[in-house]
Amino acid sequence: MQHTCLVTLANSGEMKDDLGTTSKTGSTNGTDTESDRPIISMEGVTLLREGRPILADLTWEVHALERWVLLGPNGSGKTTLLRVAGAQLRPSKGTVYILGERIGASDLRQIRKRVGFMSPALGRQLRTDETILEVVLSGRYAALETWWNGYSPDDYKRASYVLDDLGISRLADRTYGVISEGERQLVLLARTLMADPELLLLDEPVASLDMGARKRFLTQLERMANDLQAPPYVLVTHRLEEIPKGTTHVGLLKEGRLLAAGLLEQTLTDELLAQCFD
Repeated sequence: MQHTCLVTLANSGEMKDDLGTTSKTGSTNGTDTESDRPIISMEGVTLLREGRPILADLTWEVHALERWVLLGPNGSGKTTLLRVAGAQLRPSKGTVYILGERIGASDLRQIRKRVGFMSPALGRQLRTDETILEVVLSGRYAALETWWNGYSPDDYKRASYVLDDLGISRLADRTYGVISEGERQLVLLARTLMADPELLLLDEPVASLDMGARKRFLTQLERMANDLQAPPYVLVTHRLEEIPKGTTHVGLLKEGRLLAAGLLEQTLTDELLAQCFD
């Protein structure tokens, strides 16, 4: 079965998908396109922990049609930067806008609902006796348990659709504790996509996977990267081989600072990589 990317909606204007979800795509008048509006905008961001800068004077923008990878050695601030981008951490200094909302002047809980955040920590918090369908459903409200919320027939329909779109519908009735690590990562991606996020943040999703599982996961990201109506994503890694095809931009972090950030072909150079990982 050939799958089409689940996040693709309509060509322009305000439309509804087959689940009745209303969305707006880019303007057709040429004056205000999706790619012109920053999804993430940071200026002069510093984050201190016990007086030590984890992020230092960082300025960065992500736009709607961009697919980013953040590279850097361990301890360079990649995960911290991703958490600021996900409205999970407030900076000590600087200005941050996420999806047009300013951190510090907006309800962080409402921003988080619009951002899909996938991290190893989440996977460790899920109950192993939950079915895969329940795990994906819980992503509708970013909850750890399905009994915390009520779910409509459309929610069940979307959960099944997301699983099918990622090619793992066969897992729906199995429990989270008995599937492989590679399958778990695809399930967590499905859970993240359940709420139809406007921004996707992925913290080293393939770090613990074998070669086959890593390839299957990256294939799904490559499919999203080539769908112009898919949400922008930011992927954190420290391995070049984990950069999906279709990645447009790269940020290189070292000691909490952006050493370089821009188009992949201009940023992923031997000279800059040597400076970053030296």
